Amino acid sequence: MAKRKITKRTSGKRATQGSLLTNSERSQIKRIGEPIALLLGRVGFSPDALTIVGFGIVLVATAQVAIGNWAIAASILIAGTLFDGLDGTLARATNRVTAFGAFFDSSLDRAAEAAIYAGIVYSAAVIGNTSIATAAVLALGVGSLVSYVRARGEGLGVSAHGGIAQRAERAVILILGLLVAGLTGETNYLLYALIIIVALSAVTVLQRILFIRAALATTGRRA
Repeated sequence: MAKRKITKRTSGKRATQGSLLTNSERSQIKRIGEPIALLLGRVGFSPDALTIVGFGIVLVATAQVAIGNWAIAASILIAGTLFDGLDGTLARATNRVTAFGAFFDSSLDRAAEAAIYAGIVYSAAVIGNTSIATAAVLALGVGSLVSYVRARGEGLGVSAHGGIAQRAERAVILILGLLVAGLTGETNYLLYALIIIVALSAVTVLQRILFIRAALATTGRRA
């Protein structure tokens, strides 16, 4: 009986938040990385330094994507994804949370996303696959809209960070597409992953727009 109640409660939160992961699940994942973040902090890394290292990992993965080593790139991105978030975890754990740190982390996140998609476009151009190149451009564009809508909402005083395909979900789908395509040699798997990212990102943009509209209607605030 207790298990059924827990399942219903979790399902309700997931439906309300409109996300593949609930906020509670995201917090649990972040707590897993806390010991690693603290260890890196003890050996001399600052939160901003971890942000730079994480960005560097993505650049290495980008180079592998560009030369067609998609499976290797996926493996590096897995490490990069696990590393991502350690900067914020270290900042919170050591009481070094700053406005600039959050801004710096967010800016490099956008730059890293642009870099990896640029690598995909270049790789697709080399093999003459215009479908993948086009899908990658669309995935980057619509994914950027997800971040823009959130930022614009925060500028109006509304925090719209939910949605079915946030950055972590998009990263997982992309990694799976690269990994399977790289291991099998079937490029369509990457194309399918990119199409899914475009579709889910578009849904996320709509979710955030509707959320912001409802919040502004409640407060009666105008731009």
